[in-house]
Amino acid sequence: MSSVSVVIPCYKYGHFLADCVRSVLDEQPGLDVRVLIIDDASPDDSAEAARALAAGDPRIEVRVHETNRGHIATYNEGLLEWADGDYVVLLSADDRLVPGALVRAAALLDAHPEAGFCYGRPLRFRHGGPLPAARTQGTGSVVYPGHWWLERRFREGTGCITSPEVVVRTSLQRKVGGYDPELPHAGDIEMWMRLAAHADVGYVAGADQAYYRVHGHNMSTTDFGGQLDDIRQRRAAFAGVLDKCGDLLPQADRLAALVDTRLARQALRRAYRAYDRGRTGVVPVAELEAFARACRPDAESLPEYRALRLRRRIGARTMPYLQPLVLSAVADRAREWLWWRSWRRRGI
Repeated sequence: MSSVSVVIPCYKYGHFLADCVRSVLDEQPGLDVRVLIIDDASPDDSAEAARALAAGDPRIEVRVHETNRGHIATYNEGLLEWADGDYVVLLSADDRLVPGALVRAAALLDAHPEAGFCYGRPLRFRHGGPLPAARTQGTGSVVYPGHWWLERRFREGTGCITSPEVVVRTSLQRKVGGYDPELPHAGDIEMWMRLAAHADVGYVAGADQAYYRVHGHNMSTTDFGGQLDDIRQRRAAFAGVLDKCGDLLPQADRLAALVDTRLARQALRRAYRAYDRGRTGVVPVAELEAFARACRPDAESLPEYRALRLRRRIGARTMPYLQPLVLSAVADRAREWLWWRSWRRRGI
């Protein structure tokens, strides 16, 4: 019987804990599962809620920090100091697993020792709303070569994983180390890529693996100003992977060029889309352009730069009305739809 260690960091999310823990311990039959709840000095009654759950189930342990250490240190405490099962999961207290998710993930990793971690499709749901119906019967699994999967991330300049749907081989987690404290908002992307530099990547097909709760306090929520911080953090995450795993990646220079081009284009697209949406007053257009130039000194040669220049000529007041007539705006809408469709279908 495979064993799974589930780390649940909690900060002011005590009211979500019972549902989160139930999805781990009551809906994953046939596995040896243990849970560690780490309360990071919540100022409310979250620690009491965690202790009450532990009092009723010997599979639950609780640690309570006297002072707040931050989410990265909390993650690493559970993943590197406590977890001792065959596989390890990091599950936010406000998220939950789909029934059978750990069973499906463990079966994939049991059958494919070359896979260092696996993931599947997450279901997003709005806080306060009902859970969407989940698929619990998988249609098989796929194992991608790690370096192929990693290069795809560099080509796209972003991740394809939300987080709660991931199950990692504990031995590999210890080998690669913990989350990088220098990447508080992109440490997850960097972690998945670092794992893929060392091992292949599994994907659970056909079934949904986790529920991701969408609300105003999500770590990934960004406002218009945060768009710049987001893209900067992602560039730092890709650079971190090349720094830590460069000896495993013989084409590191090519990968760096791929992601710099992709991020430059994304920054310029965000800048010109501000004109399309009448948001030039809140989107840091000049800073996004400067970021693109830092990634690609020849940024003016990119089609997105030409699109930005056109919009500047048209003007911020007029552009929202002309958007349906501008080819790049139409292409953007089609591109966004196709990307979302591909992500939902294949998860890569």
